[in-house]
Amino acid sequence: MLRIACPWCGARDEAEFRYRGDAGVQRPAPDAGLDAFYAYVFERDNPKGWHREWWQHVHGCRRFIKVVRHTVTHEIAAVGRPEDDLAVPE
Repeated sequence: MLRIACPWCGARDEAEFRYRGDAGVQRPAPDAGLDAFYAYVFERDNPKGWHREWWQHVHGCRRFIKVVRHTVTHEIAAVGRPEDDLAVPE
């Protein structure tokens, strides 16, 4: 089980959180066109290694956090608030 350090509530079990997707994907501009929105919603990478992710603390403060997690080992390198620019290890 993962232990995720919520910036507001402290370290909690992963059962309190829900994965909400890739934190590195940028939403297209409103006038970008249908193809851009199709790619944004359906065409995602499945990375192996370090990855920035959105998680929501659904059984706690209900806030969104950014997590830098290794997709193979599940090691967590950093946790921060949505506005934080978290570095991804090499």
